Amino acid sequence: MFTRWGDLVYRLRYAVIGVVVAALLGLGGYGFGLEDHLSSSGWDDPTSESAQAARVADEAFGRDHTSDVIVLYTAPEGRTIDDPQFRQQVVDNLNSLPKTYPNEIAKINGAYWQTETGPGVPLTFGSKDKKYTFASVAIVGDNDTDMVRNYRKVKDVFYIPGVDVQVTGLQAVAGTLNDTMAADQLRMEMLAIPAVAILLFFIFGGLIAAGLPLIIGGLTVIGANGIIMFLTRFTEVNSFVSGVVSMIGLGLAIDYGLFMVSRFREELAEGYDTRAAVRRTVMTAGRTVVFSATMIIASLGGMLLFPQGFLKSVAYGTIATVSLAAVSAITILPAMLAVLGQRVDSFGLKRFRKAKTADDIENGFWGRTTQWVMKHPLKIAVPICVLLLLLIIPVKNLAFGGINERYLPPDNPTRVALQEFYQIFPLKKTDPIQLVFVSDNSTDVGKVWKEANQAPGLTGNFEVPQRSTTQTDVYRTSATLQDSENSDPTIDYLRSLELPDDVTMYVGGQPTIQKDSIDALLDRMPLMIALVLFVTTLLMFLTFGSLVLPIKAALMSALGLGSTLGILTWIFVDGHGAGLLNFTPQPIMSPVLVLIIAVIYGLSTDYEVFLLSRMVEARSQGASTTEAVRIGTAQTGRIITAAALILLVVVGAFAFSDLVMMQYIAYGLIAALFIDATILRMLLVPATMKLLGDDCWWAPAWMKRIQEKIGLGEPILDDERPGGGEVVDLVKTTPITDPVTMQIPAVEGGKLRRSPRRPRTVAEIEAEAPTARIGAVPRAAGPRAQVRKPGEATPPRPTGPDPNRPRSAPAQADPTRPRAVPPAVSAPEPGRHGGEPARPAGEPSWASPSADGVRPPSPVESTRTPSAADSARTPSVESTRTPSFIESARTSSSEPDLPPTEPAPAVFRTGDSARSAISSDMVRGARSGGDLPEVSAPQVPEVSAPRPVGEAETTGRPHHESHGPDAESAENADTAETPEENRSSIENWMAELRSSRRRVASNADEGRHHGSDGRTVSVNELLRRRDPE
Repeated sequence: MFTRWGDLVYRLRYAVIGVVVAALLGLGGYGFGLEDHLSSSGWDDPTSESAQAARVADEAFGRDHTSDVIVLYTAPEGRTIDDPQFRQQVVDNLNSLPKTYPNEIAKINGAYWQTETGPGVPLTFGSKDKKYTFASVAIVGDNDTDMVRNYRKVKDVFYIPGVDVQVTGLQAVAGTLNDTMAADQLRMEMLAIPAVAILLFFIFGGLIAAGLPLIIGGLTVIGANGIIMFLTRFTEVNSFVSGVVSMIGLGLAIDYGLFMVSRFREELAEGYDTRAAVRRTVMTAGRTVVFSATMIIASLGGMLLFPQGFLKSVAYGTIATVSLAAVSAITILPAMLAVLGQRVDSFGLKRFRKAKTADDIENGFWGRTTQWVMKHPLKIAVPICVLLLLLIIPVKNLAFGGINERYLPPDNPTRVALQEFYQIFPLKKTDPIQLVFVSDNSTDVGKVWKEANQAPGLTGNFEVPQRSTTQTDVYRTSATLQDSENSDPTIDYLRSLELPDDVTMYVGGQPTIQKDSIDALLDRMPLMIALVLFVTTLLMFLTFGSLVLPIKAALMSALGLGSTLGILTWIFVDGHGAGLLNFTPQPIMSPVLVLIIAVIYGLSTDYEVFLLSRMVEARSQGASTTEAVRIGTAQTGRIITAAALILLVVVGAFAFSDLVMMQYIAYGLIAALFIDATILRMLLVPATMKLLGDDCWWAPAWMKRIQEKIGLGEPILDDERPGGGEVVDLVKTTPITDPVTMQIPAVEGGKLRRSPRRPRTVAEIEAEAPTARIGAVPRAAGPRAQVRKPGEATPPRPTGPDPNRPRSAPAQADPTRPRAVPPAVSAPEPGRHGGEPARPAGEPSWASPSADGVRPPSPVESTRTPSAADSARTPSVESTRTPSFIESARTSSSEPDLPPTEPAPAVFRTGDSARSAISSDMVRGARSGGDLPEVSAPQVPEVSAPRPVGEAETTGRPHHESHGPDAESAENADTAETPEENRSSIENWMAELRSSRRRVASNADEGRHHGSDGRTVSVNELLRRRDPE
């Protein structure tokens, strides 16, 4: 799918750019003026009892507007609030407000003096010392969004020249929160974007490459605003959504752009043309971006389980933004890369501009670091786990709270005014406990009211219940708490009262709403965690085909998340650094905590997907577990670190916010990104995967079958470069540390092109009809068998036991089970099956002299550039299928004799030198029919030169000497065996091969091939499949 998509984007690159950019800009235009449509509501649980109390009271008494705006007046120095001049200035201002702004200000609820729209209550609205008074102003609106918008239009009209005026109240606090969020977003755009641009320039070394991720980020945020505006048509969207969406959307979009551009430049550096590089970028990095976005969406989608409107609106906004970021990364960005091609590195510094190849990256800093980590996995893993567990300890002090004025900075004017109002008029707090009764029996209501006055934690009794004039069976009353932070005893007592059958009582008020909201979050938190873990585990299993990797990823994310919450608790709840960061220590707002958990878990999964995808890609190309971990970590180490640094810059702009809630999110993400991108991904993940070994890829067989049918595994990348691959010097040897893999090379003038193409599986080889068949196992000097003429009957096969078959060759067991040590097998006789004289253990086959005393050349010496005549005589690797040595041995001599072709030499790309030497000698011994000696060469060349199998190793002739096709045919005819001898020779040869293979296995790990199911398959298992005996 991604291959076809990459080709489609390349072909329609100009149309894709035009259509998608126009659509995103159109969404941005639609979202213009978004801040006027945001509200401060959505913090409470609409299904709770306290929310039901508010709805019943609003229907019976109308919405309570007494706390919308509180205007606090201070008398001039040396005068009181009874001063006539002071009184006249204030009253004139209050009387003019409803007249001048009828669509924003409904009325004056009350004041110290009589006004045109409200009564004067001196005892209630004046302080005892006559220095302070206040007025209550009602704002027009039936919901929080309308009231906040109307307040922001008239927030400056309450001030009077020459009079000390302070404005506060619920709508004033909400409006200040919205204004502060808008200022924070502007600060982020002014500071973060230039800083990110500078970072990208030094990462890519060019202006063009650095500008591409920024374009994607900007278009994503613009389009997201339009989607949020669309959501406001159907639901109330909290004002914090805009800032959160900008922060996460911009950071992720730039990260996705970074991954895509980096992969594109890497493909260009490997020698691919623009079209192939675009296609391969979409197949690899684009595919990973899509799955990464899916993981983040699954994590953010957990917030939809909660009833709070704030979390739902944030979930809608962030999901839309992440989706836009991923869509932009696989549409606009590949199209722009297709247009630019090699010019992507234009306008830059040559020192930073050069893109590194895969080998350069793997041998760089991260490759060396990972190799060092995997040499000491326990020494790395244990201290890191201990450190992270210590950081989790402060979580025990974690406390939850609700929205209030203390989330503003301590010196914010709105907060200062509200706190001063509470000190002067303690009985007028805006967060009382409220009781709503529904009953036709006023006597029973009075009895319950008297019992309610006995509740603990009240500053006084509840007011006498007020009866509704529109609904005569509804009553309400309220009382003030001594400590609104400790309201649980009071609420629990009131809800435990025994009520008469004809009385229904709802406990409401702001403290009750806050408590119900926290309880709802805690009740649904386990379900959210379980669902997110299940979905992300399922997606990662379908992507990578392993059950261990998702579980490991979840544990890593849990460690990072727990340590992050510990750091947040230590700072914001315990109060360390409060003076430096300008905030008041207090409980963490519960909805914001859920947001932090969802975002941090999503981002940690995001980086895990990028890391594991490169590991699985290396694994699919033949690397062992250890090598795949090293390659994957090296390939992603620099990019993940750069992506985390970019996101840190974006998030860091909000660390200077005046809102404690945004500081929660910013510092939480900063801590999580630092821990995740450095300690976890680059150190703990390689260490744990090294300890797990091949168990990393384990999953039950039935799950494997499901994944193979509907899974989303890594794509197989064919080499699309001219010539087939990267040129590698034949003389070069590779120090190897892991099991080996075998691939078919193409020889070109003394050089070998190393192709990333997947090795063919046994099933694929068996399914193909061979173009050349080995008619007989070559023999050296000795008695020649008579050649059976065409049409001659085949002699009957002997029925008795074969005396040439060693009785010590047991049936091959499963290579994963313990094997019994077989008896020693003597070396074959010189001249038997092309055998060679015995040579010292550890000496490669090409280092020993042949029967005539002439030493064959080494693989490097024997490699030469094929001439035109050679090419005409010898089938190419592309056109001639290479049969396995087992298939060659099983071929009967009754088949027509064709010029045999030997398999091309195996390239042992990974593994330590000793294993490489053992495996190389095994292959050479299998071809020559000789025994397989035990070798322990420190380093050997990666390849050997090809030679036709038909060159039998006869006495007096070096077995590396070349023959033409005619000579090969004649020799094959002369040395052909009868069917009985052929069968005996084959079985004897295979038994000797098995025995030698077991001896070699005691000194090194087995060579490994790839099976059709994608698993690594040992040589023993191949033998067992072909010959169950």
